[in-house]
Amino acid sequence: MKTARNIFLIGLMGAGKSTIGRQLAKELGWDFVDSDHEIEARTGASIPLIFDVEGEAGFRQREKKVIEELTQRERTVLATGGGVILDPENRAQLAAHGLVVYLRATVDQLFARTAKDRSRPLLQTPDPRGRLQDLLTQRDPLYQEIADLVIDTGKRSARTAEREILAKIRDCGLME
Repeated sequence: MKTARNIFLIGLMGAGKSTIGRQLAKELGWDFVDSDHEIEARTGASIPLIFDVEGEAGFRQREKKVIEELTQRERTVLATGGGVILDPENRAQLAAHGLVVYLRATVDQLFARTAKDRSRPLLQTPDPRGRLQDLLTQRDPLYQEIADLVIDTGKRSARTAEREILAKIRDCGLME
């Protein structure tokens, strides 16, 4: 049976990965890492700047290296970037090295959470809501493919979602 030696949070931008991840890590006494923040720390550049200079492909290469390293840790809660699941090797790394939790919300909820955030390159478009819908349509099957748990975060607090994740992990005997 798979056990949670790491917890990897996946889902679209605005689903609550970083907020819920910090709370989970604190509750468990584990490390918390946000893969996007790790990329920014290593490069000294913001995600929007990396997208501007290297394009999405360049960013995804950097993301792949970081995911390969971070999934080797233990007792870590990792909040991934929303597009991490686009790469089959990333999906394999996540699935093989920890418990994968898909944080899901509706497009309307995601749009409300991200509407004023200018640090999300994929939403810098005339129709960010439409873009979120396209991203969800494309990525949802990939999130579902590797998810051990699916948690709806839409209308609930981060604390409530974090408690549900912990309860499900413990109820299923997934904690070491």
